[in-house]
Amino acid sequence: MSVSNYSIRDEIREFWSERAATFDRSVGHEIFSEAERRGWHRLIRKHLGDGNGRPLLDLACGTAVISHVMHDTGFKVTGLDWSEAMLEQARAKAVKRGADIRFIMRDAENTGEPDESYDAITNRHLVWTLVDVPAAFAEWHRLLRPGGKVLIVDGNMGRKSWVSRLHEGVDRLLGRKETKGHMNPAWAERLKRIREEVYFSNGLPAGAVVVMRETAGFTVIVVDRKLWVIHLAQARNMSFWRAAERLASERFAICATKG
Repeated sequence: MSVSNYSIRDEIREFWSERAATFDRSVGHEIFSEAERRGWHRLIRKHLGDGNGRPLLDLACGTAVISHVMHDTGFKVTGLDWSEAMLEQARAKAVKRGADIRFIMRDAENTGEPDESYDAITNRHLVWTLVDVPAAFAEWHRLLRPGGKVLIVDGNMGRKSWVSRLHEGVDRLLGRKETKGHMNPAWAERLKRIREEVYFSNGLPAGAVVVMRETAGFTVIVVDRKLWVIHLAQARNMSFWRAAERLASERFAICATKG
């Protein structure tokens, strides 16, 4: 019998590495309008304030889309990702834009960064991919200085919205093949397998994140569902059904403070 130590963590890193070259082509990954960029700036300032040179860690930074948003608002940004392919794209983008952003290849659940070295931590669409959420949240708590904040932007992506169910019903009524979404079918199948193995395999409601944050020792936890400016700007660059799904899906920002 053959033995392999290939794990779900390896699968996650490999999956995103393979998507690195085309990652920025998708709406919802890169920012394609000034309206969306303004929406992100407003969200950041609402929860974290202006950067004023404060150190910020952008976890699972990918191609550095959110790292640049944080840089725009005045933070001294470190972008962390587990995929070297993603970081290659991120470094090239930072050079092109003249942005002084530090990039490191690390695991978001075990960063290796010093205690209390950041005033703020951000991540977008990371939490649903985590294998060990309690360890990750404890790690982020360790990295923050007292009074520091972590801002999570995520959503209950695995949950079918009423728009998804309506779309499936219309396809059946018209005798069309089931819509597989905008992603490469092979990638979609791999993503489905990954979802089955991660910590939040049964979905990621905001309430579950709040409970985990409280357990990790965070205080003053705020759930913000008012992301319409961002989502409307994204929807304008999407197909009809994908835009409707974006506006109907359960997405949120959660800001928590280290006491």
